Amino acid sequence: QRLACKINLLVRQLEGQSVEVLNPLTGTCAKENFSFSVDAMADAEKKVPAVPESLLKRRKAFATMKAMRVKKMLAEKKARKVTRKLIYKRAEKYHKEYRQMYRREVRLGRTARKVGNFYVPAEPKLAFVVRIRGINGVSPKVRKVLQLLRLRQIFNGVFVRLNKASINMLRIAEPYIAWGYPNLKSVRELIYKRGHGRMRKQRIALTDNALVEKALGKYGIICVEDLIHEIYTVGKNFKPANNFLWPFKLSSPRGDQQNDSEDELKLWFSKDSTCTIKTLGEKPSCSCH
Repeated sequence: QRLACKINLLVRQLEGQSVEVLNPLTGTCAKENFSFSVDAMADAEKKVPAVPESLLKRRKAFATMKAMRVKKMLAEKKARKVTRKLIYKRAEKYHKEYRQMYRREVRLGRTARKVGNFYVPAEPKLAFVVRIRGINGVSPKVRKVLQLLRLRQIFNGVFVRLNKASINMLRIAEPYIAWGYPNLKSVRELIYKRGHGRMRKQRIALTDNALVEKALGKYGIICVEDLIHEIYTVGKNFKPANNFLWPFKLSSPRGDQQNDSEDELKLWFSKDSTCTIKTLGEKPSCSCH
């Protein structure tokens, strides 16, 4: 700064005075008035940038991109916070709904017993079907039914909505399948512990609610609890929700199937819970605990 001040002072002192200027072509000296403007010097400095223009553009573009990224991250964080609150409220609502359903069944049963009657619950709308035999000696009709049920491998399991058509299909493939009526605990443990979704024709484990929201968000299903509720209650979006679930791959049953006196198939849902499916005549039953 001191050197710059001295140069500016010297320039102002020489301003307007005559100085000898050497002509390099002729080798002679001539007196000319010294004229130098500090403002012109500043303009010259402005015209010559300290860094290349391309680098300045890159810096500006990077700063803009960084600002947009930070803005997007903040928006996503805010959206996740809102979604978490919504998921918590929905889970709380489902818990109350399940409890009311259970209490209603208990109340109706007690009321019927008091007057000496029997309470007949409504027919179940949901079934869980497991394939128990291979492909040897399978007729084309049965093979087609198993394909429609998405039971392409032994010990694969799927949820099925019970209606007239699906019950007829189950009767056709009855020698190769075992099926029953799962309760809420079985549905929840199946989806949480063995559930996989179909994403881009691939089998993806359900480790995050974002996967469910990405696949089924347009149907109002944004979390695993929504998926469980839709499957268990057989809601209006049961078909897309069930198609999103990859067929469950269950472990082989414990014990000997042929020598079991009660013809039970104990299929592992997980290491901690089992589902016992009994074939009693034409209508199998399931006792899930």
